[in-house]
Amino acid sequence: MFVTLLAVVVALALGHVAHSLAVAVRHYGWYDAWLRWLDDKFPDDGFWRGHWGIVLALLPPLFAVALLQIALDNAVFGLPALLFGVAALFYAWGPRDLDHDVDAIVEAPDAAARREAVARLWPQATPPVQAPRQAADVQRDVDGTTAVGAVFRNALRRWFGVLFWFLLLGPTGALLYRLSAIAALRDDNARLPADTAAGARTLLALLDWPVAQLMTLSMALVGNFDIVAGAWKTAGGAGFSPDGDFLAAAGRASVRSEIADEAQDYVEDGVAPASALAQELGPLPELRDAMSLVWRILLVWLAVLALFVVAGWVG
Repeated sequence: MFVTLLAVVVALALGHVAHSLAVAVRHYGWYDAWLRWLDDKFPDDGFWRGHWGIVLALLPPLFAVALLQIALDNAVFGLPALLFGVAALFYAWGPRDLDHDVDAIVEAPDAAARREAVARLWPQATPPVQAPRQAADVQRDVDGTTAVGAVFRNALRRWFGVLFWFLLLGPTGALLYRLSAIAALRDDNARLPADTAAGARTLLALLDWPVAQLMTLSMALVGNFDIVAGAWKTAGGAGFSPDGDFLAAAGRASVRSEIADEAQDYVEDGVAPASALAQELGPLPELRDAMSLVWRILLVWLAVLALFVVAGWVG
């Protein structure tokens, strides 16, 4: 467990310190080529073109990683396993940096730049906002609605999904999640067979569901528990929700609650009139608070993992 925690910390630090390295390394062209080869190899109806055909694409790379993971286990005091875990987690993380994407939206100098930055939060096509005529319209489209929910969905897909399955299955789990996400979220220029793509989306939903539940629980612990629990229940979080909308709904409710509390404290403290609050908070405070929540959730996960490590040492 200590090796796992160390691998997580090193991979996270490396991703923020060596941003250019992350951009250079996190490419999955080999996987796209592999999917195209399978599609050409099996042009007729069969397992590949069935609902679970994506399993045929996942098994070979995952089997190879699992064999290497087993071979390195307990070798040379665990150092090779640590290095392999760091490399696998670093490779599967992202692939884009969520902090940079959110900062680009908040700091966008004009409407066109902000719209382009918002588009990076969606893995496919164009974000569901209409082409605005003024910068203020763009800000209204982003404020507290689609982009805030997208921050939490991206946190799930870029960070926590990879981390959760890495904690459970090691490097094999991290790669399982990343390759499943790539297959499920492919763009229109590299479309899988319809049934295969549907199966990939089903698999990704199954992988996402426990992660989204744990993220929502962590959000409730670091934020307003009643607000988050109410939004989670209203959005169907108590049952199996394959689209994971309860996470985005809980995130939006929590962000609204935090901004409302901040505004109330600001006015009650007599710092300035309420009309000056918007200027004090800066542009798009919802996205700022959303990223703050995401980081707090990550810290909760790391703290729980550290407690398991300490408990193992004590035991």
